[in-house]
Amino acid sequence: MLSAGLPQGAVPKLERPGPLRDRVYEALLELITTRSLRPGQHLVESELAGHLGVSRQPVREALQRLNTEGWVDLRPAQGAFVHEPTEDEADQLLTVRTLLEAEAARLAAANAGSAGVAALESLCAEGEKAVAADDVDGAVALNAAFHTKIMDLAGNAVLAELAAQVDRRVRWYYTPVARQRGHQSWIEHRGLIAAITARDEQLATRLMREHTEHTRRSYHERATS
Repeated sequence: MLSAGLPQGAVPKLERPGPLRDRVYEALLELITTRSLRPGQHLVESELAGHLGVSRQPVREALQRLNTEGWVDLRPAQGAFVHEPTEDEADQLLTVRTLLEAEAARLAAANAGSAGVAALESLCAEGEKAVAADDVDGAVALNAAFHTKIMDLAGNAVLAELAAQVDRRVRWYYTPVARQRGHQSWIEHRGLIAAITARDEQLATRLMREHTEHTRRSYHERATS
């Protein structure tokens, strides 16, 4: 019986956990996105099941779903492997990202208020700290959060839905160049914040286009360096 002293609504309603296969899918997708599981790596069901503390069945189901979505390649008589993106695949995805993000920056410049700008400044400060500490995973996560916040400030639900569809693949492609982009990426973020604060839609659009193009070029250059 609950204590009479608890305010109404203080005790949250416990949610039933989702299907195990979905939770295994999310765990594996996060490991792939962060490149803890590297492109081309062989995925052994029994090993993954052991790491995740589950049976092989939900792992098998998750791998099949990841295969359907293009994250994993299932090869007859060989098993499952993390997909190795081609340069063309990366180029197409990052080009679409530029279109979405440039429009989001324009709308954010038109719509953002002081609270939104303050949130961007806070994320940028945290990102700069992560870079200074050589915390690549943290910088990648904060970079994604920064771009997601701009998308949120744009106030266009359809645009946000489209961006969400490519967000994880953007993180996947950004991770190997995060250290290379380093502090320069956050300098560019500062410029975007200034343009949004000034409500300069054209400048925000141009800076975002240049910013995402720098990431696209860095991704391609990493293969030849």
